[in-house]
Amino acid sequence: MAKFPLTVIGAEKLRQELHQLKTVERQRVIAAIAEARSHGDLSENAEYDAAKERQSFIEGRIAEVEGKLANAQIIDPRLLDAEGRCVFGATVDLQDQGNDEVVSYQIVGDDEADIKQGKISISSPIARALIGKYAGDLAEVQAPGGLKEYEILDVRYV
Repeated sequence: MAKFPLTVIGAEKLRQELHQLKTVERQRVIAAIAEARSHGDLSENAEYDAAKERQSFIEGRIAEVEGKLANAQIIDPRLLDAEGRCVFGATVDLQDQGNDEVVSYQIVGDDEADIKQGKISISSPIARALIGKYAGDLAEVQAPGGLKEYEILDVRYV
């Protein structure tokens, strides 16, 4: 399996989720299964079926998170020396050339993306348009509403 980029913060969030799943959620579902079993006939026991389904989901998510962490290339943006280029982990200040609105985005891994927090996925159209560019450059992005043009005001590694 190929390595995929992940910021230090994103990796820590996945580790916390994995810990929560293994220590809390797994134990909770085991207790729910035991409780449902104590009610007798399992063939018509909806609580038992729901608990088993939840257990399956939790075990699948544990395997997924463990796989992601095992194949992650963890990148600390503060340690980057990209000489002002837009790269994974960089925080980029942009000015929309259509309406002069200024926005700031950090380019992160797919699992970390959250537009409300200003984090965009490395695989998003805007991130792909920014990668490799410098402050002062223009980036054209094909958006659902048509072509948008952004001027890169600043590139930071924080």
